Amino acid sequence: MEIEPTGSWGYGEGPLIIAGPCSAESEEQVLTIAKALRATGRVNIFRAGLWKPRSRPSSFGGEGFRALSWLRRVKEETGLPVAVEVASPLHVEACLKDGIDVVWLGARTVSNPFSVDEIVAVLAGTDIPVLVKNPLSPDVELWIGAIERVYSAGIRKIAAVHRGFTPYEKNRYRNIPKWELAIELRSRIPSLPVLCDPSHMSGKAALVPETSQKAIDMNMAGLMVEVHHDPRHALSDRDQQLDPGAFTGMMDKLVFRSKTSSDTGFLNRLEELRNRIDSIDQQIIELVAARMRISIEMGEFKCLNDVAVFQLERWIEILETRTQNGISEGLDEEFTGRLIRMIHEESIRCQDKVMEDLRRDMRCPPDARQGE
Repeated sequence: MEIEPTGSWGYGEGPLIIAGPCSAESEEQVLTIAKALRATGRVNIFRAGLWKPRSRPSSFGGEGFRALSWLRRVKEETGLPVAVEVASPLHVEACLKDGIDVVWLGARTVSNPFSVDEIVAVLAGTDIPVLVKNPLSPDVELWIGAIERVYSAGIRKIAAVHRGFTPYEKNRYRNIPKWELAIELRSRIPSLPVLCDPSHMSGKAALVPETSQKAIDMNMAGLMVEVHHDPRHALSDRDQQLDPGAFTGMMDKLVFRSKTSSDTGFLNRLEELRNRIDSIDQQIIELVAARMRISIEMGEFKCLNDVAVFQLERWIEILETRTQNGISEGLDEEFTGRLIRMIHEESIRCQDKVMEDLRRDMRCPPDARQGE
């Protein structure tokens, strides 16, 4: 894909900063916030939700079509371009008619390819920038599919928005970051700008600054931040919205680092460190491959002796001892656990496969149970 960088959209160079309230609640509210954000000089685009797909029907669902005129006033009085979430063809048609500058597809919409197809059909032939948030589930293929659908409509001003993924258990964040999926997305589509939505990811205003810095440190293309002039009385997502003062303070403290350096000493040292990492990575791959060869041998031995692949006691021992080893070496406990689980799952797969092959060749008892 050949996607236009955000700097060519006409909204400024450098990281793209999009800010505004979760929901447009009144004309006075959006104007108050927009003027405060304009005064900071740090915002490229003003955002506000007009249609809010809430989980409960009794929750505030947004002011809808009538709020489009409020955003026209924002543009007229502040000069800020405006962005709106769209979830249906009717939303898109209204936004195009009313001069909305940027639209985005929310997580729920991106999770449904049928909805994306319907929206893209209306967007076809336009030049409006389209932001695509990640789906609710950590499915990078679904995310890429939505981006491909937008691209197929002839739109080249596209950016992804990483807002985290719906957790399946209690977590520090409202939405689990899973930064590795954003990295994979960027590696799969190198020309695609990826922004971060630290507000939805954090779920708490106090976490927004550190999440924003993490995104900037990962060289993301910008931020989409929720800002409300009176967060305590916001009609939606009050816990995660900053007030203009907190937003300004955060922007002042964020450290924006360059992608590279012209300093020869730095470049030489960086190359040395990268070479060391390359060497270690190669050793890791060789060691894992050696482990899998042993797993295959183990699978043959178990099969010939009619022993099940999965051994619960052995697995508990592996997980506990290896995790403790990782902690002793200064590794994060959660990371170590994930790594060991991945290796163990591949080991089980290798053993299952060799058992199937041996059964097919009639070299293994047919009733050997599958289950280290």
